[in-house]
Amino acid sequence: MIKSHIITIGDEILSGHIIDTNAKWLSEKLNSIGLKTTKRVTISDDKKQIKRTIKSSINSSDIIIVTGGLGPTNDDITKKTLCEVYGSNLIQDKKSLDNISKIFLKRGLELTKKNRDQALVPDKCKVLNNEFGTAPGMAFYENNTLLISLPGVPYEMKSLFQDKCISYIKQKFELPYIYQKTIKTTGIGESWLSDIIKDWENEIEEDIKLAYLPSLGRVKLRLTGKGENINVLKKKIENQVEKVLPLIKKYVFGFDDDELEDVIGEILLKTKKTISVAESCSCGNVCKTITTVPGSSNYFIGGIIAYSNDVKVNELKIGKELIKKYGAVSKEVVEKMAEGARKKFKSDIGISTSGIAGPSGGTHDKPVGTVWIAYSDKKNTISKKLNLTERRDLNIILTTVNVLNLLRLKLEENRE
Repeated sequence: MIKSHIITIGDEILSGHIIDTNAKWLSEKLNSIGLKTTKRVTISDDKKQIKRTIKSSINSSDIIIVTGGLGPTNDDITKKTLCEVYGSNLIQDKKSLDNISKIFLKRGLELTKKNRDQALVPDKCKVLNNEFGTAPGMAFYENNTLLISLPGVPYEMKSLFQDKCISYIKQKFELPYIYQKTIKTTGIGESWLSDIIKDWENEIEEDIKLAYLPSLGRVKLRLTGKGENINVLKKKIENQVEKVLPLIKKYVFGFDDDELEDVIGEILLKTKKTISVAESCSCGNVCKTITTVPGSSNYFIGGIIAYSNDVKVNELKIGKELIKKYGAVSKEVVEKMAEGARKKFKSDIGISTSGIAGPSGGTHDKPVGTVWIAYSDKKNTISKKLNLTERRDLNIILTTVNVLNLLRLKLEENRE
């Protein structure tokens, strides 16, 4: 087994000012090419600690990925410390300097000595030119151990790793074939899902691993196979997918990189339907999520955040007496909101949300987390009550996922 370590360097991460998303992302990418991450560690910008940690990893792993500490400021000492570890001297890399000069010229900024010094690299490293920033990556390969040092800025790190590092790793190590398939579900919790598929899970071949990956409102099932023949792996996993799908079909919204909003957008485009939104407790998050999809202007007409009852009355034409009788958080009002949005924006479909997001505002009959969602088209209007959490941030996300899933189910039903 080829063992990998990930070392994150930065006082700002240890202090909690910045979240380390790089390590998670790198673990996933390493896993996808057949490498097991056996250790992840975050350390401060301290020379002794950096040297000690790197030397320990060199002695106990095959591949080390280091991120952070490559900037132009005085606390960025990773490059100089690597020189000491590998007995190197800093030399200027012309390609890196040309890249830095172009960036500063394009932005109309003065190129200072500190910026020029970012083109200095250890003479024993392979330079990984950074096309999106001023800090080049570096790779050291000694005694069958590979260390790669990357900038901490996430988009720079990701670009370098995908474009330069994966191919270099494959040159140095013979990696097994990996094939993964992810089934994405919503509308069911992890434990209930596992109960439905337990017999299928027990019969999965030993060389295929199943992982449950839950998140807010969603559960992913990831099947992973590792071996010497990619075609055999692919066939085995696809066969397992075919077996399990009939058991959970109504909960499956997509596979691999599919997102709920992407799937909905594809259906709306294919059926040439348009949609509008009226939302209260979700605070505009439904509209925001729908419009993250490129090309959503082809089916998304508009939305309204009907937070106050006055907006519900004046903009969505909901009767004051209806709100007074049933309350804003009710089946009757949320259905009228969906219908009102559809009519106001002249769209084929309207969806809506109304609820008590919290942390205040709840009553005995309608506690915090009580949410109603609705769907309306020209033929019918339906609604659903949700009993969510006491946390406002979670309720906004869960409301969004649930109303989008209600939309997906109705779109698929109508298409069938």
